[in-house]
Amino acid sequence: MLAIILVLSLLIGLVGINSRLGFWGNFFASILLTPIVGLLLVIASGRKKQTCK
Repeated sequence: MLAIILVLSLLIGLVGINSRLGFWGNFFASILLTPIVGLLLVIASGRKKQTCK
């Protein structure tokens, strides 16, 4: 069961790599809150803002 949660959290972290929370934020949120809630956070957080240089 723990292995499934870790794999799902890893996948959610990879899906959310370009979101506001980034990989690590989504990964830890998925571990702490469950992968389903982590996926909802990825969907709700939106994309990172691009900065002009």
